[in-house]
Amino acid sequence: MSIYVVDVETDGPIPGDFSMLWIGAVRLDRDLQARFSVKLRPLEGAGFKPEALRAIGLDRDEFIRDGSEPAHAMSVFRNWIAETNRKGRPVFLSDNNSFDWMFVCWYFHHFLGENPFGYSSRRIGDFYAGLRREYRAQWKHLRRTRHSHDPVDDALGNAEAFIAMVDEAGIGDLW
Repeated sequence: MSIYVVDVETDGPIPGDFSMLWIGAVRLDRDLQARFSVKLRPLEGAGFKPEALRAIGLDRDEFIRDGSEPAHAMSVFRNWIAETNRKGRPVFLSDNNSFDWMFVCWYFHHFLGENPFGYSSRRIGDFYAGLRREYRAQWKHLRRTRHSHDPVDDALGNAEAFIAMVDEAGIGDLW
């Protein structure tokens, strides 16, 4: 299996009514060289929350002008996953998988009719809480790459943190 650390940036709280604007992903392994990024054009007729864009420092007009059509973007993402997946079903891992997963899953099913990750995802914070046996264990200090709201940077930092957790647990490589 290959584990993919995924991060998204959006212009609102839920898919369909609002748009996913940018996907970043990193295949989890020691060198973290397999990276992916695609900007998406906002959905036709969807709303947006200016405060959501301000919070992440993005300009929606940039995505209207430069983003890929969502169906094309999701096809390119699916193809990258297929090309970089080592074996079996790929695993989706993120900082806030209830948010990131919701958008990625909706977009895959809405535009391509399938999700290469299947029907489940994993959350980094839950792994760390279990490792530490502490429900509120904080893990973000383990990131080396600064959290910038560029989703590739954010996915990379989260992948670095997860590798540190795997090393701390002494369970060897998961990939």
